[in-house]
Amino acid sequence: MADQQAVERPGNAGLWGGVLLCFASMSSIQFGSAFSATAIHAYGPSTTTFLRLVMAAAVLAVIVRPPMRSYSRAQWRGALALGATMAAMTLCFFAAIERIPLGLVVAIEFPGPLAVATLSLGAGWRLVWPLAAFIGVVLLSHDGEGWVGDPVGVLLACGAGVGWGAYIVLMKKAGKVFRGLEGLSMSLIVAAVVAAPFGLPRVGEALSPEGLGMMLGLALLVPLIPYALEMIALRRMPMSAFGILMSLEPALGALAGFLVLGQPMTPLQMLGTGLVVAASAGVTSGGNDEA
Repeated sequence: MADQQAVERPGNAGLWGGVLLCFASMSSIQFGSAFSATAIHAYGPSTTTFLRLVMAAAVLAVIVRPPMRSYSRAQWRGALALGATMAAMTLCFFAAIERIPLGLVVAIEFPGPLAVATLSLGAGWRLVWPLAAFIGVVLLSHDGEGWVGDPVGVLLACGAGVGWGAYIVLMKKAGKVFRGLEGLSMSLIVAAVVAAPFGLPRVGEALSPEGLGMMLGLALLVPLIPYALEMIALRRMPMSAFGILMSLEPALGALAGFLVLGQPMTPLQMLGTGLVVAASAGVTSGGNDEA
């Protein structure tokens, strides 16, 4: 029994360490997204996305110094796939929050990680947690009078959701084939290149000390710090646990929207927040699946 406990404890510690990293990452993403409203209004979502990716890629490349010439074809394929996914997901996400409330955007895109979690969990009683999270997402998407959001904003949020689900799978793979944060560094460089055609037309508007300083601060909040934390977390926990922990994102998005942007929450949305938090707690307490 003592030997068994000695084996189990490191796994539990790794899981809870991953949970803390996920929570820090989600908080950084959602509050960073809320603080992005000024930059998006001034320079547009595409330019804001492009400059953040460029700055995040540059900072991490200086720190990591990835040895590009030594990478295998498999590593390059992984970096290209993850980078292109990051660019598409981020462009859709920031374009969506320009049109509809932040909490709603995250609620609409949540089926992406929810699908990853559901497929990873398989059949059985654990499927109650994705179900609870889904009901919470539906409640968060209603303002008490009707469904919120224009069709283009909803479509962009759906695109971000597809990217989010693919991102979880690809980030997990990149974490296995690259050392440290080299995979993230390479992927961010690819993401910046992919986003360039969308962001370059208005980039001159942001080339001022104030604009560049704002973009650098936002680049640290989203994507550099959260992506790094998520890559480390995915090495410590199974995709099923990670995917359902992402159910906290709609709640944190709604909270950030309320605190930073003054976007209110109805009682039904608060109930939805409680459900997604309960789903996250449930998968964490029972999330000792194998990675």
